[in-house]
Amino acid sequence: MEAEVLLPTAKTQAWVRDLWLAAGSTAEEAQRVADHLVAANLAGHDSHGIGMVGPYVRSLLADELQLNQHISVITDTDTLLVVEGNRGMGQTIAYQTMELAIERARQHGVVIIGLRNSHHLGRVGHWAEQAIAAGLASIHFTNVVSRPLVAPHGGAQGRFGTNPFTVGLPRRDAPPILLDFASSAIAVGKVRVAYNRKGQAPAGTLLDHAGQPTTNPAVMYEEPVGALLTAAGHKGYALAMVCDLLGSALFGGTTPQPSRLRVPGLYNNMLAIVFDPSRFGAGEHFENEAREFIAYVQSARRTAPDAPIEVPGDAERRYRVERASALPVDKGTLRTLDEAAQAINQLRGAKLAPASDLIGA
Repeated sequence: MEAEVLLPTAKTQAWVRDLWLAAGSTAEEAQRVADHLVAANLAGHDSHGIGMVGPYVRSLLADELQLNQHISVITDTDTLLVVEGNRGMGQTIAYQTMELAIERARQHGVVIIGLRNSHHLGRVGHWAEQAIAAGLASIHFTNVVSRPLVAPHGGAQGRFGTNPFTVGLPRRDAPPILLDFASSAIAVGKVRVAYNRKGQAPAGTLLDHAGQPTTNPAVMYEEPVGALLTAAGHKGYALAMVCDLLGSALFGGTTPQPSRLRVPGLYNNMLAIVFDPSRFGAGEHFENEAREFIAYVQSARRTAPDAPIEVPGDAERRYRVERASALPVDKGTLRTLDEAAQAINQLRGAKLAPASDLIGA
């Protein structure tokens, strides 16, 4: 496995911002993308962090990713909306979508909003955190429109994206609950990280092209290609199906069928249910129940004495402390960042320094 290097967090964030400024994003969009991608690394989700710069730049060069876009409202019945993402940068489009949803949830107590045709949304938990910061709860069903990567239960070829499911629950005097996981056994970005590191993927996550289990991440990036398995067998498969139909097709979004793909674009559709938990009138009860229930759950005898029993969101909070000053990045990902900077320099006549210059900065 290739060794990792450490990049200073703040300077890396500035580097990502400067790259998107050079690419043509507004200052607001460039900063939002940089904040979002680095925040994913800070939360321990390297699969959705700065390693996405390379794929985004390839999509931009192919005229798939469109910079500086705004959502278009297609359907508006006060508490049910459909918005069009216009192939815009997901970090911009999802932020605008959630701001609209937050406004309506505050006004009406609840809103259901369908976002279609956005470029990659990044870490969906980020958008649940946007609702949490406003004191609101949210549920997200997201589909992925790219080369089908995930095999159906009992199948040996990709038919789905990694289709994440996300829930955010604010708490008054304690850290929020944040559930955010792919319906595949592992996020494809984590396979990409393993591939870049020249390491192995976890057992029980991949099939080779013949449908045999493997831990070699190359099966997702080199011919003949294999597929990801779903999480929890038939349960993850069923959830992936729901994310494609409820989280996309229901309100005019596409599913990852060959005729709908726009490679190398990477698109998402998302159904979000955003609501004000205070409208239930049981705020004090919820806080007491949540506190007591979590304490009860964590009182269980541990399988490993030194390993804590964490609740959803604890891992991200732990990573943020560990990575506050520096981000571990594998050399394969670092090469893709340098290549992205070179591509933007050639495209825009910019003078971006390679990300590798940040080592030891």
